Amino acid sequence: MQPSPSAYTEGYVSARLHDLTTADNYIKHTCMGDPELDPVMEEISALPSEELHRFIAAGIEQQTEVLRTAPQALRDAFERINESPSWLDYKAFDPAIHAFYTKANDILLALVTGVLVEGFSTLMSKPFGITGRMLQETDVSIRQLKQVNRHLLEIFFPGGLLRKGDGWKLSVRIRFIHARVRQLMKAADEWDTKAWGTPISAAHMGFSTALFSHRLLEHSTSVGANYNRDEKDSIFELWRYVGHLMGVPETILYSNQQDARKLFKIGFLCEPAPDADAATISNALIQSIPLVAGLTDREEQDSMRDLAYRISRALVGSQLANQLKFPKGSSTGVLQVYRAKQLSERLIKDVQLIKSENFLQLLNASQYDEIGVSYKMPDHVLASKSSEW
Repeated sequence: MQPSPSAYTEGYVSARLHDLTTADNYIKHTCMGDPELDPVMEEISALPSEELHRFIAAGIEQQTEVLRTAPQALRDAFERINESPSWLDYKAFDPAIHAFYTKANDILLALVTGVLVEGFSTLMSKPFGITGRMLQETDVSIRQLKQVNRHLLEIFFPGGLLRKGDGWKLSVRIRFIHARVRQLMKAADEWDTKAWGTPISAAHMGFSTALFSHRLLEHSTSVGANYNRDEKDSIFELWRYVGHLMGVPETILYSNQQDARKLFKIGFLCEPAPDADAATISNALIQSIPLVAGLTDREEQDSMRDLAYRISRALVGSQLANQLKFPKGSSTGVLQVYRAKQLSERLIKDVQLIKSENFLQLLNASQYDEIGVSYKMPDHVLASKSSEW
């Protein structure tokens, strides 16, 4: 048995009983960040923030003249990032794109009340807790959720993952932000490496990719979505490529559906029980839902939060919901009632109208800044002391 960060010790022992190889690999990657980009960010750490932002923007936006003046390490990094993996097939994403726009309501609901809740129940919540990036009912938490929605919208947009697409650009932007946050945490000594491993670790990035494919399919099916085999296969292919763009090492990036399911199961077993940070972040997420939806009436906000909590409890299970300090209450029958309501609405609408309405809802719940995609990076480990990004 290999040494593990202390917070993982108990879960690691349990996970090895189910799958020794996957558990060992997961724990190994908890002590790893982005093996390719992290050294580059360290090498250019002395760059003024404005220059760093300008060069990253130049690399992502393919501004050749500006990038020529960037440090060699960064230019080399973008050459590697621009290379497509041998297994990439853009046509394989077509069924996923079609499925997304006909099932967007179910997917968004599953994302917020199931997928993100399970993600934040792990040590992935620690960077948010330390940085203060998501605080209950603040503009920051609303913006964070809208940015997640924006990324989802762009990667599922036709052509969004082509080199010039915003899905590609936002995925690579996230990779740079993660590397920057790891750098800031290390410099500020805000992270307990012996207990937690590496912040925004390769293990967590690989786990997230499995979470956003495997669990998104499961949870969205639970709230009413139906997928055929091609759509399911396509969603796994799409998220595999998104994981690649966000810097997930091949050594923990799933290669098929079976790998993704196994990675989620064993990774979740390795993770410690939710702590106060996990509870705070998960509740902030649910609390922000009606605000992101644009509801201003207090009664409507409370009603939507109550429904979101009950659906979340039904999706993730009462044990996890209780660990996250969700309000007590019965979730019995809530998914059946929601599915019936969705089905009745679909019966009186044609597919094209559903696609149109879903797209408008996605736009309204996504973060679009006037300047377009921003490539600013955080410049302080604490969100309250960092420049806006």
